Amino acid sequence: MSVPDIADSEVLIDCQSVWKIFGDKANAAVKAVLDKGLTKKQILQNYNCVVGVADASIQVRRGEIFCIMGLSGSGKSTLIRLLNRLIVPSLGKVLVKGNDLACLSAAELRRTRARHIGMVFQSVALLPHRTVLENAAFGLEVQGIGKVERNKTATDALAKVGLSDWLTRYPSELSGGMQQRVGLARAIAANPEIILMDEPFSALDPLIRRQLQDEFRQLTKELGKSAVFITHDLDEAMRIGDRIAIMKDGVIIQVGTAEEIVLNPADDYVAEFVAGISRLHLIKAHSVMGSVAEYQQAQPNSDIGTLLTTSPEADIDELISLTLRSDRDGIAVVDGGTVVGVVTTRGLLHGVKGTQLDEPATA
Repeated sequence: MSVPDIADSEVLIDCQSVWKIFGDKANAAVKAVLDKGLTKKQILQNYNCVVGVADASIQVRRGEIFCIMGLSGSGKSTLIRLLNRLIVPSLGKVLVKGNDLACLSAAELRRTRARHIGMVFQSVALLPHRTVLENAAFGLEVQGIGKVERNKTATDALAKVGLSDWLTRYPSELSGGMQQRVGLARAIAANPEIILMDEPFSALDPLIRRQLQDEFRQLTKELGKSAVFITHDLDEAMRIGDRIAIMKDGVIIQVGTAEEIVLNPADDYVAEFVAGISRLHLIKAHSVMGSVAEYQQAQPNSDIGTLLTTSPEADIDELISLTLRSDRDGIAVVDGGTVVGVVTTRGLLHGVKGTQLDEPATA
């Protein structure tokens, strides 16, 4: 299901059929791909070139957290570097706010990065001889912003990530999680519309990592930013992403919400990926409810009006709690004051298993 407040919003990043092939014979390899449809393995054998990204198309909208996940070597880190032209596509276009990055001059590209795109890497690369405040203000300093103004902006950004009491400290005095917060503050201090995150939390302890995931999602939403978040951890992607792209061998296999991917994996590779994922907070009532007519046919003496009620966005965990409280085999799903479906025990079990009912529900 599309996220309603994002689906119709402005497209900030439009990645159109992008390829990246590395090697001395990359141009010939691109031509071979187009003319002969060679595979990644054939390109390596015939041209000694590596396909980093193959025919990738994604759109990232204003206010969206878009996660790109895959195992090592899947092409996810290459793709994110194409989004701000740290590397140049072999084929295809990357548009940021409608502007083709390949058509920008060096000065225009620097302005686009400075004004519209912030980036946080796994290695946050803080300057050891500068304080937390000076590190957070560094991007603004590069832009030529005066010291008073940039320090005020950086102080505000550090407050947003919970580091107001650490302004005069140095990176060596911070934990790994705190260093990542400084990196995030440095990115948001410039007030970019888009934040690119390349596995920023992967080196952290699980508890700190989970805390930062929650903080990042909350902060991004509060500030109205768009984000592209790279991860090899499906749990992390599903925890923070509005939509997720799953990559393998440079190819985007599937794009969708966590719920869509769990319920309708595109192939066996994706199905294997999601096999161990808990469905309790991913799958919602609207995906496992049956129609009112079906319920009344199965329970002819049952009064719909006496069922416990919930919303279409109630997750499996909430539905289980309601079912345990009820003495009836059904939870009414209400949208806009109207009962639009009923979740039965059978439907609930489908949700726990991660499968859909046989037919879509219609009231």
